[in-house]
Amino acid sequence: MPMSSEIAISARGLGKTYLISGGNDRATTLGEAVARMAGSRKGRGARREFAALEDVSFDVREGEAFGIIGRNGAGKSTLLKILSRITRPSRGRVEILGRVGSLLEVGTGFHPELTGRENIFLNGAMLGMRRAEIRSKFESIVEFSETGEFLDTPVKRYSSGMYVRLAFAVAAHLEPDILLVDEVLAVGDAQFQKKCLGKMREVSQNDGRTVLFVSHNMGAVTALTSRAVYLERGRVVGIGGTTEVVRKYLASQAEMPVEWTARGRTEHAVQIVKARMVGADGETGSEFEASEGFMVELSYEVRRAARNTLIEVFILTTDGVHLVTCGDHDAAPERYALREPGSYTARVKVPGNLLNVGSYLLRINSGTHQMTYDHEDVISFRIAESHQLTSRHNRSGLVLPMLEWETSRTY
Repeated sequence: MPMSSEIAISARGLGKTYLISGGNDRATTLGEAVARMAGSRKGRGARREFAALEDVSFDVREGEAFGIIGRNGAGKSTLLKILSRITRPSRGRVEILGRVGSLLEVGTGFHPELTGRENIFLNGAMLGMRRAEIRSKFESIVEFSETGEFLDTPVKRYSSGMYVRLAFAVAAHLEPDILLVDEVLAVGDAQFQKKCLGKMREVSQNDGRTVLFVSHNMGAVTALTSRAVYLERGRVVGIGGTTEVVRKYLASQAEMPVEWTARGRTEHAVQIVKARMVGADGETGSEFEASEGFMVELSYEVRRAARNTLIEVFILTTDGVHLVTCGDHDAAPERYALREPGSYTARVKVPGNLLNVGSYLLRINSGTHQMTYDHEDVISFRIAESHQLTSRHNRSGLVLPMLEWETSRTY
């Protein structure tokens, strides 16, 4: 269906300001809560304003697929929450033509004790679907999610991939005029991510519905959308054709510092506070020889006992192709079933002769299977040619593993 010239979304001068208090820790006892309340009355002046969005303006046409990109904390999710009427803007206005459906946090509303079947009806109702509508789409939802064998199993026993597949399938079968999608492709296997992308393309191109798509995967943004806006610290720094906007964003990624530090303290039980990459010489850096490899070092804090939390490192190409996922729980999951309060340093060795010559991004992640705490691209790094020229020199491909060969004479 051709894209309409009618405006579906018009945002003018949008701004959102939050009041941030001095202390972010949650009270864990009744006594602490009472003390915090008393203290907050005395120290109201310690609160400060934080501008999550500032003077954001853009238009989206009916039937258009529009991308929203930027680093974590740029204001992308705040913008979608305003558009979906979850929160009100502090300044400016937005006009929306048509019914809005949101995939802002896939799986929100799932109850772990209920079965997949029960959660389809529960989550569908929370997303605004009538029971008759859910029934009519039930088979399609199950088929899309590929969870039919486990429909009558409580979702607390689902793997993270199964959980996400079912949650996306429910949300994707809404039929709004405007669909807001926030980072739903961050989890799940590559085949299902491709399936999700195809579903959103179908919604936009075949059904003529408007799609706003937020993702750190620049390949997916480029493939799905024709125009995009690039946000940085709550402001628009680029808007126009997706290819040009993505190019500007990727150029900014190359300017990342070689050592990352969290911008502030969060309320989460676990927070990654520092990240750096260390070369074979033991020095912090962002360029490493292909044959030597490097070490990733993460410092994190556990503020209260936390169960089944993940500390992970991802390596991506600069256009968002996901190459490597690893976590400290990979080798000994039972060791990290319970994290006790304290400060920790975790290190993982990435061997030489794995990544090809080129530029990459290091992404950190912490949280649980159902909730993300930290999820951010923190360091841009480069793999350089080795000084020793071998038969591996100038090979094509993203990865260069040293594979074992065995040859035997057959005559």
